[in-house]
Amino acid sequence: MEGTIFDIRRFSTHDGDGIRTTVFLKGCPLSCVWCQNPEGISTRRRPLYFENRCIHCGTCLKICKNGGFKIENGQIVLNPNVKEDWEQLIYNCPTGAIEMDSKTVSVEEIMQEIRKDKVFYKHGGGMTLSGGEPLLQWQFAREILKQCQREEIHTAIETALYVQTKALESVIPYLNMAFADLKLIDENLHPKYVGVSNELIKKNIEFLLTSRIKDQVIIRTPMIPGITTTKENIQGIAAFIHSIYADVSYEILNYNPLAEAKYHLIGREYCFKENPKLYSKEQMQEFGDWARQAGVKNVIIES
Repeated sequence: MEGTIFDIRRFSTHDGDGIRTTVFLKGCPLSCVWCQNPEGISTRRRPLYFENRCIHCGTCLKICKNGGFKIENGQIVLNPNVKEDWEQLIYNCPTGAIEMDSKTVSVEEIMQEIRKDKVFYKHGGGMTLSGGEPLLQWQFAREILKQCQREEIHTAIETALYVQTKALESVIPYLNMAFADLKLIDENLHPKYVGVSNELIKKNIEFLLTSRIKDQVIIRTPMIPGITTTKENIQGIAAFIHSIYADVSYEILNYNPLAEAKYHLIGREYCFKENPKLYSKEQMQEFGDWARQAGVKNVIIES
């Protein structure tokens, strides 16, 4: 079985317990305006042009046949939507300024990368599936998780849960830990900023928080300035998850200003004209206090 990934990050310490190997599966059904991995949204593989690596030798302009590269206002511009021999263009670029945003790999190829870090997993680490939305390729994800469990590698997943519940059911037997996002509790604001209703997401959260791994589930909300950071939103989410499972763990994630730099690569506009800064420890603590006031005892502050 094969699937499409856009990254494998080794020695990660933010995607579960211990040192982890995080596999990023391509494709996501959401369209969050602040997406941290915009290169992982589309299911389609496409080329990327890294201007900072380019020496303007003109090789790409000579090789391309259908306008994949052209000059506009004195700058080299990529058009990823035309048919070109992208592999040949990548091969001939002398500085690596052209890359595909993802690759198709087998389960065994993934496992070969994961096994390189197996020595570190003895101290509490493991493998995490992320994205994109890893459950968009749920059969591929399940096979990776199965193989990891056969080899006694701790497994985790990061999911936004806008998937068929049967996809979630299929991977639960092979999961040790799950991180699930609930970004906005308001049913009107969720489609505006995330692109879809939160009805299915809430249904799947209820499934997770009543499953056998409920004590290893962490519900997450990223702090997006002016969008998810209201008292009403944080307390609404906290009250909802607490009503399902009183001992639920809820993580408040600090805003990540690094995502903005990725948007020009895929020709998209970022949601903020001026990129906000990280929240202070005091501000993050206040967000956590709001969640505690709504009944959640296990609040994790990721600053």
